[in-house]
Amino acid sequence: MNDPVQMLIDAGAIPATPFGPLSRYAGVAICRYQISADESVSYVLRRFVPQARSIPLATNHLVRAGDRVDVIAGHYLGDAELNWRVADANLATDMLELTATVGLRIAIPLPPGAGP
Repeated sequence: MNDPVQMLIDAGAIPATPFGPLSRYAGVAICRYQISADESVSYVLRRFVPQARSIPLATNHLVRAGDRVDVIAGHYLGDAELNWRVADANLATDMLELTATVGLRIAIPLPPGAGP
């Protein structure tokens, strides 16, 4: 039996990935686990955080009371949804920790497409 969704993907009628080009999962493969002959589950492969030295930085931000990573990303990177880039630049697995300490300096990466 042909999978109608896969046929649409193969024909280019719908995108092959649900992730946009600026998503942290852009370029990460989607795989399928076959549960039985007629049932499978799709999943996204693990995404590894790049090493900090490979992320070009623009500046630092001094955390103030009430700061949020999405607002910081929106200010410096032009898009609040790029908050994951700020987390990656600081090797943070919990974004809330980045703004939990007033006075902490956090690294701000260059916006996408800028720099080296």
